Amino acid sequence: MIINSLYSRRDIFLRELVSNASDALDKIRYLSLTGQADLGDNQELRIQIKADPDAKLLHIIDSGVGMTKQELITNLGTIAKSGTSEFINKLSETKDVNLIGQFGVGFYSAFLVADRVTVTSKSNDDVQWVWSSEADGNFSLTEDPNGNTLGRGTQVTLHLRDDAPEFLQQDTLSSLIDTHSAFINYPIFLWSSTEIETPVPQSDDQEEQKDEEELKIEDAEEEEEDQEEEEEEEEEKTVKETVWEWKLLNDVKPLWVRDPKEITDDEYKAFFKSTFDETDDPLSWTHFSAEGDLEFRSILYIPSHLDTSIFDSKNTQVARGLKLFVKRVFITDDFDLLIPKYLAFIKGIVDAQNLPLNVSREILQQSKILKSIEKKLVRKILSMIQSLAQDDKEKYDEFYEEFRVNLKLGMLDDAANRERISKLLRFYSTTSSGELRSFEDYVSSMKEGQDKIYFIAGESKQVVASSPLLEKLNDKGYEVLYFVDPIDEYWVGHLPTFDGKRLVNVAKEGDLGIESEEEKEKSEEDLKQLEDLNKFFKKVLANKISRSTVSKRLTTTPSALVSATYGYTANMERIIKSQALNAGTPQSYIAPRKVLEINPDHPIIKELSRRVQADEEDPIARDIAEIVYDTAALNSGFSLDDLPAFASRIHRMVSLGLNIPLADDSDSQPQQEEQQEEQQEEQKQEEEDHSSHSHSEL
Repeated sequence: MIINSLYSRRDIFLRELVSNASDALDKIRYLSLTGQADLGDNQELRIQIKADPDAKLLHIIDSGVGMTKQELITNLGTIAKSGTSEFINKLSETKDVNLIGQFGVGFYSAFLVADRVTVTSKSNDDVQWVWSSEADGNFSLTEDPNGNTLGRGTQVTLHLRDDAPEFLQQDTLSSLIDTHSAFINYPIFLWSSTEIETPVPQSDDQEEQKDEEELKIEDAEEEEEDQEEEEEEEEEKTVKETVWEWKLLNDVKPLWVRDPKEITDDEYKAFFKSTFDETDDPLSWTHFSAEGDLEFRSILYIPSHLDTSIFDSKNTQVARGLKLFVKRVFITDDFDLLIPKYLAFIKGIVDAQNLPLNVSREILQQSKILKSIEKKLVRKILSMIQSLAQDDKEKYDEFYEEFRVNLKLGMLDDAANRERISKLLRFYSTTSSGELRSFEDYVSSMKEGQDKIYFIAGESKQVVASSPLLEKLNDKGYEVLYFVDPIDEYWVGHLPTFDGKRLVNVAKEGDLGIESEEEKEKSEEDLKQLEDLNKFFKKVLANKISRSTVSKRLTTTPSALVSATYGYTANMERIIKSQALNAGTPQSYIAPRKVLEINPDHPIIKELSRRVQADEEDPIARDIAEIVYDTAALNSGFSLDDLPAFASRIHRMVSLGLNIPLADDSDSQPQQEEQQEEQQEEQKQEEEDHSSHSHSEL
């Protein structure tokens, strides 16, 4: 009952028994070094695992310190009595021994897969004893009738249950050792079989018969050639033989315990590939240790490629590339406590000297130690990325292409390191000539007197580069950064400034601060002259825009559409509409929050202003106003809600250009106006009902 309540996975038994064997080896090694024990003839310290499928037995053998009769009674006959813990207490004044066991229940995990467990043990201080139990509260202890067969050490024999045959298979045992105990300090051997091909030797009778046949066909050349071919075939015959031998399982040494100065780059790369099943070299790595109250060693790698499954929302438990060890024993790689999700692409080893685990060592317990380790790891990772950016631009560009979304996710999730992460971000811009630029690069090349960082977000670099919203900024030589990832619209709200410079989205209304005094005066005059036209646009497009104004960012385009200060940009609107879960979201959340900007110097705007001043009810002027809006929306990245109406207006404009008489639609005009007014009232009502929700969504 106790064992099944402590452990959630029964295959964990092998890790526990191997850890116990490692502790026994540590003890005899320490005692021999301090002159308290003699290794004798059994000088080799090792762990052996041997399966007997026919008898359904599994043996775990070590050449460790062994146990006396009294120690068998005390350590195995009493639940939660830890011989290792007692040994550590005796050595409280020294740190020469690195022992694993603490709770004294790891041995009993054997009953997860076994009906009965037999322990044969030989200590230097006693004869060889055999302990046996079926986990029914009783055990037997007798002197081994076979005498001293071990020399020194312990053999744990599991009489496996009928439902645990997989633990007798070589592949299963090898996989479990590779997962949990690959970095144990002592060699682990598995009794393994391999098949080899051996040639079949020919008997003397066969050789004599062969000689006679050769004499008979001595004069027949063709028959002689055939016979030689047959002889060659007979000579090539082989048979498969099964050979049993001890196979070393943990041949990869724990690289992180060595001095970084003594490790070559090739060794780091080889360790990365073998430990994490990678084929490509890592982009970078860092090797460090923490000492004091918090003691752990770590090697962290940046892989060359991103595993996109870390963003899969279906994975509630994402397996990180980070492996947690406690005293070289693997604990888990399935947790969120030591590394945030945005850094889940990092691969590496963290080997702690002491962590708050539960008794089964399967579950990490919350503590200040874990928070301290996480803080240390995140800083080391960000420092490693920063060093890569400074030392190798080409390699960093390769890294950024793969992992930029992770960094931007960190801008959302990691407020404590947001400033450090922002320095790692890179963007294309209007003046970068295809090179990635950082915020620091942007600030260092700002124009004199400039106090804003301009950016525009869109679907791709090509789309934003052709936006009319950049016309005046480009003419005046201001650099504008391109934000082309969907996540950019989200994290930028968490970074209002960088190095004291405010980030400004050129796709939103507001003064860009790029006008001279003369241009400001002209804008005020244009606004007065086009006051009637702006009112006309507001009247005709009442259900589409919040207002119309004179643009301070256009030079060659007649009009553009920008978002209100707290409204959705064209790019954000596109992202929201593309989301599957957005089906049914009221369009009033985003529809009325647009501002139409018109270019006062463009001939179309001038002609339209003249027509409106002459006759506000001019149907051609109304059509032109609609087309000015539609083209502004498309040119600015917005989508059109009523494509048939847009097509109809284009057809009428084409007909006018070709002098084709228009169909009489005077009867339908009042009906269209009435429908437009009804739609306007409905959308106003929806906006009032959901205004607070709209702000929350933003």
